[in-house]
Amino acid sequence: MLSKKTKNRSLIFFLSSILLIISVFLSLKVLEDNVLYFLSPTEIKEKQNLNLNKQIRIGGMVKKESIFVNNDEIKFIVTDLKNEIIVIYKGTVPNLFAEGKGVIAEGMLQDKNYFVAKRILAKHDENYMPPKKQVK
Repeated sequence: MLSKKTKNRSLIFFLSSILLIISVFLSLKVLEDNVLYFLSPTEIKEKQNLNLNKQIRIGGMVKKESIFVNNDEIKFIVTDLKNEIIVIYKGTVPNLFAEGKGVIAEGMLQDKNYFVAKRILAKHDENYMPPKKQVK
């Protein structure tokens, strides 16, 4: 037979374990809606049930000779070397944005071939060195 002290400790341990499990589950559930992973063009083409009304991120490389600038609008192609998506963006792009470089675009799909970006994030490799300031 267990003593009263042991029963109380077991009950406290059991209740705190349940509380911990519930809090971790709720935290992960809340983060699930707020975390934005980026999808490659191939993942977008292969997805069957794609929600066009949901904001997503796409990522890949800016295809060489695909950047076209018209006033404040820029069009370019994001590729993962298997599939491509045309991206249109209004605004200024980051300094690291260039052909052949990595990019992440945040916005909404019009269809599986056309993406309207609200924000552009340029990626760099692990060897990135910021430009040196010139001394006058």
